[in-house]
Amino acid sequence: MSSSRTVSLVTLGCARNEVDSEELAARLAAGGWTLRDEGEDADVVLVNTCGFIQAAKQESINEVIEAAGSGVKVAAVGCLAERYGTELASALSEEDVEAQVLGFDDYADIAARLDDVLAGKKRPAHVARDRRTLLPVSPSSRQQAKAERQADLTSVWAPPLPEGLAPASGPQVIRRRLAGGVTAPLKIASGCDRRCSFCAIPSFRGAFVSRRPPELLAEARWLAASGVRELLLVSENSTSYGKDLGDLRLLETMLPELAKTEGIARVRVSYLQPAEVRPGLIDVMTSTPGVVPYFDLSFQHASGPVLRRMRRFGDRERFTRLVEQVRQAAPDAGVRSNFIVGFPGETADDLRELELFLSEARLDAIGIFGYSDEDGTEAATFADEIKLDEGEIARRVDEFADIAEEVMAQRAADRVGETVEVLVEEALGEGRYEGRAAHQAPDVDGSTTLLADRPLAAGDLVTARVVESAGADLVAQA
Repeated sequence: MSSSRTVSLVTLGCARNEVDSEELAARLAAGGWTLRDEGEDADVVLVNTCGFIQAAKQESINEVIEAAGSGVKVAAVGCLAERYGTELASALSEEDVEAQVLGFDDYADIAARLDDVLAGKKRPAHVARDRRTLLPVSPSSRQQAKAERQADLTSVWAPPLPEGLAPASGPQVIRRRLAGGVTAPLKIASGCDRRCSFCAIPSFRGAFVSRRPPELLAEARWLAASGVRELLLVSENSTSYGKDLGDLRLLETMLPELAKTEGIARVRVSYLQPAEVRPGLIDVMTSTPGVVPYFDLSFQHASGPVLRRMRRFGDRERFTRLVEQVRQAAPDAGVRSNFIVGFPGETADDLRELELFLSEARLDAIGIFGYSDEDGTEAATFADEIKLDEGEIARRVDEFADIAEEVMAQRAADRVGETVEVLVEEALGEGRYEGRAAHQAPDVDGSTTLLADRPLAAGDLVTARVVESAGADLVAQA
C-alpha cells in the first residue's frame, strides 16, 4: 500500500469522542496513514459521529454527506455508526452518499479498514447490537472478560510504541493528540450500567468498565509531557469508577495521585451521578491541592415524580441538600448540571419544582434540553397520551433557557470581588488573556478574561480578583 495515504478526522460530540479520535489517529499513524488537519485535503475523511440526541444525530449525518459531496472517500465511526450500523448505511445510500459505516470493533484494525475504503472495496456495514451483552452482568467479572477480548491485539500494539504516542485504553492501545492546548480529556472508564428510561447510551457504549490506575497515571504523565496543564476526567459515569475493580472509592484514591503528576496544575472530574456522590468524594474534591472543587452533577430534573419516571434518584429537597453540602465544604465551588424539560407526563407542578430548584441552587452552569424519543428506550414506549407535542416542548425549552441564563448571570455577578485562579489559555493582546477559573470547565461553562500588566503564557496559573461579569463570563485583574 502506498505511503501517501492521507486521512482527515472530524470529531463530533463529547470529550469522550475526542479521546476515541485520538486513539484512532494513533492507530492510523502506526498503520502508515498520514494525518491531515480537519478541512485539509485528504484521501479519506473519517467522521467520528455522535448519537446522543436528535440534533447531534442530524449534525453527524450532515457532516458525512458534506464530506462525501467533496468527492473523497468517507467512513463513519462513533456512536451513531455503532448504534445504527446497517440502518445508517441504508439511509446514506438512499441519499446517494457513498460512505463506509464502521463499528467500535473495527477500531483495533482501523488502518486496514481505511485501506479498504481507499481501494474502493465494499465491506458489509456494521451490524448494530446491544453491547451490554458482550461483558458479564457482574461488574467484578468484567475485567477478565475485557482482557480476553483484547488478548489478540497484544502482539499488534506491544511496546515499543511509535514516537509521540502513549498508552490509552489499555497497554496495547495508543493515543495521539490531535489538538494542542493546555487542557486534555483523560478517559477513566467506558460504558454505563444505569437504566435511565430516556437514555440509549448503555446499549451502544456497553457495560461499565474502569481503566486500571497504572494506565491512567501513565497517560497523565504523557499528557503532562506534551504540555497539558489540566486533566479533564471523562466517562459515562465517573462516580462508578472502580466498582468493577473491587473498590467503590477508587476515585477518591486516584484524584490525589493524578494531581501529583509533575506538570499538571489541575484535575477536574466530569459527569457525577448525584445518587453516587459520597461524603468522602466531596471531601477529596474540595480539599485536595490540584483537584478543583468542580461538581458536574447529572440532575436531569428536580421533580420527584418526573425523576422516578426517568428511573433516576432524587427530588428538589435532596438535590438542594447535596449542593449545600458541597458549598459548606467549599463556598466557591463550581456546580453545573443539565436538565431535560418536556419529559412525558411533566406537569405545571413539576416545572415549578424545577424552577424553584434553579433559583435556590444558584448553579454556575446550566444546560437545558428538550425531551425527544430515543430508539430502544423505555420512555419511547410511554403512552402517547402523556407525551407533549414538539411545540410545547420547544416552548418549555425557551422558557427554562431564559431562566438558566438569568441564574448563571446572577451567580457570575455574585463572584465579583472573589479571588480566583485562572488557567491561561491564549493571549488576546494589549494585556488581555483568555482563561478559565476553577469553576469553569472547557467549552461548556464560560471563560474569564484576565487583565495583566506582565507577560503571561498559555498554561500559567494566575491568581486574580474578579472585577466584572457578563453573563456566565468573568473579567479578572491579575
